[in-house]
Amino acid sequence: MAEFAEMEATEGLRMTWNVWPGTKIEAAKCVVPLAAVYTPLRPLPNLSVLPYGPLRCKSCRSLLNPYCRVDFVAKIWFCPFCFQRNHFPEHYMAISENNLPAELFPQCTTVEYCLPGEQALPPVFLFLLDTCIVEEELSYLKLALTQAVGLLPGHALVGLITFGTHVHVHELGFSEIPKSYLFKGSKDVTKEHILDQLGLITPGQQKLVTGVRDGLSAKSISRFLLPAVDCEFILSALLDELQRDPWPVQTDQRAARCTGTALSVAAGLLGVCVPGTGARILAFLGGPCTEGSAVIVSRDLSEPIRSHKDLEKNAAPHHQKAVKFYENISKQLVNQGHVLDLFACALDQVGVAEVKVAVEKTGGLVVLAESFGHPVFKDSFKRVFEAGDYVLGLSFNGIFEVNCSKDVKIQGIIGPCASLEKKGVSTSDTVIGQGNTIAWKMCGLDRNTSLAIFFEVVPKEISNALTQPMAQQFFFQFTTYYQHSEGKMRLRSTTVSRRWVDGAQSTEDLVSGFDQETAAVIMTRLASFKMETEEEFDATRWLDRSLIRLSSRFGDYRKDEPSSFGFSSKFAIYPQFMFHLRRSQFVQVFNNSPDETAYYRMVLYRENVNNSVVMIQPSLISYSFSSPPEPALLDVAAIAADRILLLDSYFSVVIFHGTTIAQWRSAGYQNLPEHQVFAQLLKAPRDDADAIRKERFPVPRLVICDQHTSQARYLLAKLNPSATYSSNSGVVPGGDILFTDDVSFQVFMEHLQKLAVQP
Repeated sequence: MAEFAEMEATEGLRMTWNVWPGTKIEAAKCVVPLAAVYTPLRPLPNLSVLPYGPLRCKSCRSLLNPYCRVDFVAKIWFCPFCFQRNHFPEHYMAISENNLPAELFPQCTTVEYCLPGEQALPPVFLFLLDTCIVEEELSYLKLALTQAVGLLPGHALVGLITFGTHVHVHELGFSEIPKSYLFKGSKDVTKEHILDQLGLITPGQQKLVTGVRDGLSAKSISRFLLPAVDCEFILSALLDELQRDPWPVQTDQRAARCTGTALSVAAGLLGVCVPGTGARILAFLGGPCTEGSAVIVSRDLSEPIRSHKDLEKNAAPHHQKAVKFYENISKQLVNQGHVLDLFACALDQVGVAEVKVAVEKTGGLVVLAESFGHPVFKDSFKRVFEAGDYVLGLSFNGIFEVNCSKDVKIQGIIGPCASLEKKGVSTSDTVIGQGNTIAWKMCGLDRNTSLAIFFEVVPKEISNALTQPMAQQFFFQFTTYYQHSEGKMRLRSTTVSRRWVDGAQSTEDLVSGFDQETAAVIMTRLASFKMETEEEFDATRWLDRSLIRLSSRFGDYRKDEPSSFGFSSKFAIYPQFMFHLRRSQFVQVFNNSPDETAYYRMVLYRENVNNSVVMIQPSLISYSFSSPPEPALLDVAAIAADRILLLDSYFSVVIFHGTTIAQWRSAGYQNLPEHQVFAQLLKAPRDDADAIRKERFPVPRLVICDQHTSQARYLLAKLNPSATYSSNSGVVPGGDILFTDDVSFQVFMEHLQKLAVQP
């Protein structure tokens, strides 16, 4: 898999199959979809940033790239996608074999154009605060916001909206006294109502005015959106004086919280003031919506918040209406080019499952924690604004397009984007995720935002087309037009080439191009998407059948002899990924709330291959006196009394001490000068855990636990149950067993081998 990681380092792209079968029938026999995971803004070591605009094909609009054939005498280049002849413009007339523009260098398959003269407005950050929370939580939130404003670029525009029973839009430009405009929480609001209520429209005005370009004065906008450098003092004073929602709440009722109305007002305000400009709504929720159009539960505490079982049985009366409301919000935000970020901090559910569609389609960030004082929220929120080695590189207002050779069509994308419904010759009739288009809106994206793109092979008209040398190669071009974090508009282009093979006769070539990690990530995204969109979809059964078909197609075996079954090294660890995926939080939703499941899937849909693999199959590192830190099998057999284990499951990082290590630590041996080696042993996993947490967003939960304690469940739940309460071997001294009826990986493989070799 190292070769695929190297390709990703230069292209930002990983594909399930890097050699493709030449026919649609052979592609179906591959079982794992023909798909790619692409990270548009992945930091590349030798990325060329060109200070001029791109040269496009006059037919298919693809960009000049290293795969174009060039006639240096006639000053013509040939598009590899549509084979159109294109003349170079005058400023390219000096081109020759020894004088090439950067975009034709063989190593410059990815280039970025810094488009001259296109300067966007400053980024906008609109804070949306829930005030129906206890005083302690409100104080944590106010402190976090005060710190965040200090980290913002001075030119960034900032706004503040608070909500509880009603919505308050604060006029930051009025510094004499605190001034806010109130919107009734139970009432739907329109853009016209917002303009009228906020005094942005004059009496008798016929035309709806939005934004500076449409005639709205900068002075009107600066009443509610001020540069951070100008409003830091005013905002700090407002936050200091901010109190809990004053409306009384009876003991048997929930607080009246109008989350939906508040988001409508926030989206409307940005749509009126800064349409088409990079802007983010940062929503901080501390409880479920109980007022207005987006209600997910009634105020009566006797009614519980919906569970997975309620959703399966259609017993959640408010769910569909709330989802439809947020779908409309997402359409509005996508049209405006604005992002919704969600920070949900509460012990109970707050409605993440309903808001998911709006966050996902706008490319927003999401953080789920149990308190605004929890390190998961505090550290993650700080990472949004902090500069340094681990900066997120927030970018705005992107448009992502895919162009491909004529024998390939695009089925769709699963990821943080929204379809622009721009059909082309490459659009497939089969839709997966956001389909029926060759262009997608990415309102918000960062250096880790990744898209899963699904393709299909077009039936070829000529059966022997693959015998022609030129027909064995095909191409993809991914272009991303976006507002850079520095404010300028940029266009990044990645052009890649892969080759066809005759799948029926060239199985070895197909196998050589199989990327196990990417395949596992694609299958995970696809299974999660099907669970969300298809009724009564059995993900475990679907994954099992897919694995059996893949094993029958590419395994080495003699029919009806399970003991003869084997996989080549290219497929060797794929069954492990499927085994752990079947047991993961993406497939097994039991013991998770709908909010937690939605959170896990939202993060999965936006992360790159390496991070997604950790979510599917966590990594385990062992620390002991006898050897340096080394990877350990994700198995209960890895537990030992004199060993420390570090588990990274992406959402949590667990430091697990064996019983002997825990006893020595409790006795304080690490504080004695003669036991400095033990002190270093305790420190090593903590340093590694801190390094993991520094580079990841959302920041994972840190769990430090000992063997046989309650929090050890964070580790035990992820381990292969090779030793359980029903095992005959008993407990190894210093080891552990799992109280579960799940099958072990060994039993799983035995069943797979038996089914794969059947004719």
